[in-house]
Amino acid sequence: MASIIAPPPPALASPSRKPCSWSPIPGQRRLGLKGWRTNRRRDRPVFAASTMEVGSQELDFGEPDWKQKYQGDFERRFNISHLTDLFPDLSPMPSTFSLKSRRPVTDELLNGHPLDGQWNGYVNNNDRVLLKVINYSTPTSAGAECIDPACTWVEQWVHRAGPREKIFFKPEEVNAAIVTCGGLCPGLNDVIRQIVITFEMYGVKKIAGVPFGYRGFLKEVPEISLSRRVVQNIHLGGGSILGVARGGPSVKEIVDSMQERDINMLFILGGNGTHAGANAIHEECRRRWMRVAVVGVPKTIDNDILLMDKTFGFDTAVEEAQRAINSAYIEAHSAYHGIGVVKLMGRSSGFIAMHASLASGQVDICLIPEVPFNLHGPNGVLSHLKYLIETKRSAVVCVAEGAGQNLLQKTRARDANGNIILGDIGVHIQQETKKFFKEVGVPADVKYIDPTYMIRAVRANASDGILCTVLGQNAVHGAFAGFSGITVGICNTHFVYFPISEVISYPRQVDPNSRMWHRCLTSTGQPDFI
Repeated sequence: MASIIAPPPPALASPSRKPCSWSPIPGQRRLGLKGWRTNRRRDRPVFAASTMEVGSQELDFGEPDWKQKYQGDFERRFNISHLTDLFPDLSPMPSTFSLKSRRPVTDELLNGHPLDGQWNGYVNNNDRVLLKVINYSTPTSAGAECIDPACTWVEQWVHRAGPREKIFFKPEEVNAAIVTCGGLCPGLNDVIRQIVITFEMYGVKKIAGVPFGYRGFLKEVPEISLSRRVVQNIHLGGGSILGVARGGPSVKEIVDSMQERDINMLFILGGNGTHAGANAIHEECRRRWMRVAVVGVPKTIDNDILLMDKTFGFDTAVEEAQRAINSAYIEAHSAYHGIGVVKLMGRSSGFIAMHASLASGQVDICLIPEVPFNLHGPNGVLSHLKYLIETKRSAVVCVAEGAGQNLLQKTRARDANGNIILGDIGVHIQQETKKFFKEVGVPADVKYIDPTYMIRAVRANASDGILCTVLGQNAVHGAFAGFSGITVGICNTHFVYFPISEVISYPRQVDPNSRMWHRCLTSTGQPDFI
């Protein structure tokens, strides 16, 4: 099937989406100048005005219908793109995916499985999942995210993921491609494997792997043919069978390559930056009037994608981090005045450090990017370390890589994705700790552990393996249902489809007023370091 319809109608204007300056998303930190918010550092409300910008309109909380306007704007922003938006005359066909008839899909079955009775395993297009489940009664509640000063409850529903009874692609005409971008993450092979397996259950024969991220769209990089036989055991090891890379060709060059290769389904595994690229590819395909489904699968070990309960690789990272923390504890506990410093991943978000500290029960100080701290001074980290050495004889510090960057020398260096290359806060804390204890005349044995690349390269654990399996399956279901510009994720324990544009505006972060961070502080017993 040709991936572009000729002759094309006039270029489609992208739907105008003015970014929402605030929406009730757990952990959201970037708030607009207007509206109501909670001061996270002092846990007290701040009233900026009686109005708030939401999407493309400004809400006046004094108006009796502001709640309906808010809900309407939310529904508009979270409506997901469909092929029929471009091709209204496109007719659906019976799905070739059914678990009632467990036979390989053959040419005779491509018009749908001949079933003895109705299979009730399909998801209706009108099924929705509730985005928020806590009705906060007051803005002073821990972790409260409120729209207005009265903490009014507003229902917000998002699209449920799963197989549809009607599909918009004939399996024999599908030419699918899978690409993994960014860095390594436990579970990449699991997702790739499940996408391929689900495709074959639909009856798809042409599945290609694009090697080394977006760079694989360059002509000199040959694609990899994928089948169940190829991917059967790849989940037993870490890494990605397709390889990973940052950066790559322009969006125009990528879409040109898609047209040349006749790709009409593209699955992109990556984090915020990769998803931004996926959204740009989706918009360019729409502009060219291409009948293509672009689907993202959020891959970030940092767990920093908005709106989702968690992303794959996170549970494995927390589990593997226990080894490093336990080693640091043993080193510190075995030495005279021992201090173990462990640096974990987390550029903008401290979820791994927070959860790993909670899980281990051996961490005395947890430092994350969302909570500022001082090293020196009477309330600083070093002063508390001195107290721990005097009272416990040892201490363990867990720090996220993006924490305390204000304490380091600024750099303008950037990686291939345009991210600022961070300074090494772990080494800085190690050096400053040694210097501090030498100055105060107290002997201290400081050990530093950085397990970053050991954690990234391991095989996914059981929890992540299940998550990857379901994400891979639902990604294929979403593409066959005719959706594009979407990413699949887990929300309130249910699997859903989000518009990519709504999850890429900035990283999800730990809310310092959340119950989880409070639990971490209870576990470590650390004071405020400001």
